[in-house]
Amino acid sequence: MRSIRAVSASRICAISASTASFTPADCAGSQRRACPNRLARLRHMDLIRHLRFFVAVAEEQHFGRAADRLGITQPPVSAGLRRLEEALGVTLIDRSRRGADLTPAGRELLPRARVMVRDADRFVAEAARLGAGIGERRVALCDALGSAVSAACAAALSAGDDGAPLTLSAGASPQLARAVAEDLLDVAVVEHPVLGDGAPSGPVIALPRDFLVPEGFRSPRLRDLSALAVALPPRAANPPAADLLLDRLTARGITSAVLITETESAAHAAVAAGLAFTPVAAGDAVPAGTARRPATDFPLRVKILGRRDHPDAARLESALWRLGR
Repeated sequence: MRSIRAVSASRICAISASTASFTPADCAGSQRRACPNRLARLRHMDLIRHLRFFVAVAEEQHFGRAADRLGITQPPVSAGLRRLEEALGVTLIDRSRRGADLTPAGRELLPRARVMVRDADRFVAEAARLGAGIGERRVALCDALGSAVSAACAAALSAGDDGAPLTLSAGASPQLARAVAEDLLDVAVVEHPVLGDGAPSGPVIALPRDFLVPEGFRSPRLRDLSALAVALPPRAANPPAADLLLDRLTARGITSAVLITETESAAHAAVAAGLAFTPVAAGDAVPAGTARRPATDFPLRVKILGRRDHPDAARLESALWRLGR
């Protein structure tokens, strides 16, 4: 146990005197030491505005272009960045005739500055939305769900109407995952696995899927599908899920060539023409010239991204579990 020793009054006076003699020059010896004057300057500075200057100059690598981007003249940008550097006690940008280059400290701090500027913009936008009394529900469904599953999800969202307007959109799973991570969407149903998945997620739910085959294709053996191409969307739509599906097809002895189709209708046309088969969500309509066969070992695996306490996350999860049974 540490002992507590009495300190004489003269010693206290000496400590007080040494503290009172502190000057800004004492900060100059090390940029790592926190200087009270610097902290005071930061507290009285419009920090976000000055960080915007820093981010613009860093990304444009030129003060003039940064000023154009910000919609102001160059002198306020130069002066503002200088004030920020003085307040922080660190040089962020090297000025030269060639333009503006990041210093090592600038490179390290730039990602954090971007986050702060982006969060400030989101804060203002969200406050404006709430101030206008608009509690918009921003939900999206991935293209892979198919029409029947998408309709069931939309019905669940509609049945749970709590008075807030619903914005419902669709897109590729990686695009939706990024939108949730960037707070552009509240909730999204995406195919699993998916790139850009940095948002909270729920459990993986397996939905039944069929193979859509040409109407005259009667072979009961899965491996005989190798005689047809497999019509799939571009791999870029969701690389992890595309690779996983192809690996599972190969494991079951299906070695079909891949026919890239940009749209669902193009895939269905290729099947009806006898050129290919394609995986489809169970429950969708059967186009003319095609037939369905169960794809028990090839379920569509999906999950919900977004805040777990959002009401629409629970509504969608409940609907998907029912469809997955």
